[in-house]
Amino acid sequence: MNSFIITPFFLDQPAPALEHLTQPGWTLNRPAGAPGNMSVVHEALADRVARDVRAGNRPVSIAGDCCTAIGVMAGLQRAGLDPILVWLDAHGDFNTPESTVSGFIGGMPLAMMVGRGDLTLPRAVRLRPVAENDVFLCDARDLDPAEEALLEQSHVHHVPDLEKLPDRLPADRQLYVHFDPDVMNPEDAPAMLYTALGGARLDATHRVAERLAATGRVVAASLTVWQMSEDADRRTERACLSTLGRLVGEAFLQ
Repeated sequence: MNSFIITPFFLDQPAPALEHLTQPGWTLNRPAGAPGNMSVVHEALADRVARDVRAGNRPVSIAGDCCTAIGVMAGLQRAGLDPILVWLDAHGDFNTPESTVSGFIGGMPLAMMVGRGDLTLPRAVRLRPVAENDVFLCDARDLDPAEEALLEQSHVHHVPDLEKLPDRLPADRQLYVHFDPDVMNPEDAPAMLYTALGGARLDATHRVAERLAATGRVVAASLTVWQMSEDADRRTERACLSTLGRLVGEAFLQ
């Protein structure tokens, strides 16, 4: 059974627009003291994820930024799981403070999760570094130059072609799939905060989500939301939720 968790924050700031996605039976992760403190958000999320797994449920996190994946993985570890991390993203999120061009912390969570860069956030939730060999970064077509060099020097598996991903994954490991929808082509999902040209079309994204689901090994999933204020026709919302639905076997009310 899926257990959906909505975290209505963008980094350390409230993002109340996310709350409209909440459906009956879903959990709202809005801990006291969260504004201004990302680790409070991540700790509450990790605790909820761990409780869901121990209850035999699959946590599905929907949040405003990719850094919340730190909390999801920490919760999985607390519940005794050690899954492969599948990271679907137009960007690498593999920057460190030394490599970044923008200084944006939202471009660093994958590096943090494998033990690179500033480790304040993962240490706050007692995240054990994920082995780089256990990370499959898919697409990542928009990389900073120094970030690209870091990725090439790492043991992370970089799979540029989304449709080749399922065949690259080990057949005997559980999977945690993190889905940043800017991995999709902006012709299908245009309302993104950081748009990158190119990317897989929606039908291909659906096929890959279905193939991952068919493995029966997806133990958790997370979705970073789109730019809701720019999605008046809800086309991007439909693309994102339809893909997530295929990944976790749900049909969402829209």
